[in-house]
Amino acid sequence: MIKFNLKEILYDRRMTQRQLWEAANVRPPTVSAMCTGSAKQIPVKNLDAICRVLNCQPGDLLEYIPDSTEGA
Repeated sequence: MIKFNLKEILYDRRMTQRQLWEAANVRPPTVSAMCTGSAKQIPVKNLDAICRVLNCQPGDLLEYIPDSTEGA
């Protein structure tokens, strides 16, 4: 599964979702979906804008966690 770390990054930087979507010019539902882990797809342009604002890498926002049933 893919885990989104955006909520934690925003908390660490004392930034609100609103501040992010305004600075990155990304739709509020996109930022919210990334924070709640319910995003199904993220356009590369949105990742680019978020990384620019947060000065981070895409890998900081996304984390792959192997399913516990894999290989079983």
